Amino acid sequence: MDLVTPGFGLIFWTALTFIFLLLILKKFAWKPILGAVSDREEGIKNALASAENARKEMENLQADNERILKEARAERETLLKEAREIKTKMIEDAKGEAQAQANKIVQQAQAAIEGEKKAAMAELKNHVASLSIEIAEKVVRGELSNKDKQLELVETMLGEKSLTEA
Repeated sequence: MDLVTPGFGLIFWTALTFIFLLLILKKFAWKPILGAVSDREEGIKNALASAENARKEMENLQADNERILKEARAERETLLKEAREIKTKMIEDAKGEAQAQANKIVQQAQAAIEGEKKAAMAELKNHVASLSIEIAEKVVRGELSNKDKQLELVETMLGEKSLTEA
């Protein structure tokens, strides 16, 4: 018998043993192995689906974050614009109020100056009138102290009276 060429018995028994082994493996091993492979395949599919969902959710979150950032920037710009407008309005109001106060103070000062001027003029008139009366009194005393001058004054006044009536 040749060792290199197998005989019919060896092939038969090897085939029979192989078939027997396949039946035992089919009955006891294939189902658990295929079930494990199937479970693993299902787990991988689920993991891939979860990863895809997570990726989509991250994209949505990034889009939401961008939208929220844009809204926040727009709101910040709006608030800054309103703050600038309020500041400008407050400055303008303060300027207007200061101008009004200044005008009021100037008018009060002008009124006070006018009042002081009138009071000074009245005092000056009173003083001039008082001096005039004193001077007239001294002149009249001087004129009336002398009899000749009195007669001359009366004649002059009568002459003027008659001249103005004629």
